[in-house]
Parts: sequence; structure tokens; C-alpha cells
Amino acid sequence: MTRPSLMNLAMEYFTRRGYEVRKDQGQEDLRRSPAFDLVVSKRKEAHPVRVKEWNRTIGVNMVISLDKASRAAGFQSPILVAEIFSEHAKAYANRRGIILMTRSEMIRSLR
Repeated sequence: MTRPSLMNLAMEYFTRRGYEVRKDQGQEDLRRSPAFDLVVSKRKEAHPVRVKEWNRTIGVNMVISLDKASRAAGFQSPILVAEIFSEHAKAYANRRGIILMTRSEMIRSLR
């Protein structure tokens, strides 16, 4: 059995949660900042999503980069999807209101 890509898993996760998922690079929200892979929205709330399909730990620098890009584009509460996060990345995200999601959390939630 092959593992789904992290991008496909993230799209399925947000779709099942009732979010509108936009991946098209032509969308206005994505054009404001190409730093995002998706923009998910529910009601009047929109969140930029960056998916990092790396086989290594995501550090605090990646989270800071997403935070800056999100603020520059006028978004709040960005979401970063990856395999694993460092403790520093988790602490920074917690302080700044950034949502970190792992593959295992999404799979567990979809069952």
C-alpha cells in the first residue's frame, strides 16, 4: 500500500472538515503570496497552508518564514503541514497562533 502525498492528504483532510480548498495559483489569495500551497476557508475565515513534504524535522526558521509571509499577505492563523516539527518550532507556533499538523495526526483524524 502506497502512502498518499502529504498535499493530497491535506486536501482530503480539509475537504472532509468542511473547508473550501483552493489550490489554483490563479486565485487572488494565492497570488498575494506564492509562499502558500493552499488557502482553506470556512465561513468568513481563511487560512494559508504550506505543505512541506520533507523527510526531516521542520525547524523554527520554516515556521517564522510562514508567519512572516502570512502577515504580509494579510492572513491570520497560518497552517503548516509536515512529517515532524522541532520543539522550537512547536513553541514558536504556539506563541504566534500558527497551526502545525503532521501526517499521523491527519490520518488518525480521518479514520
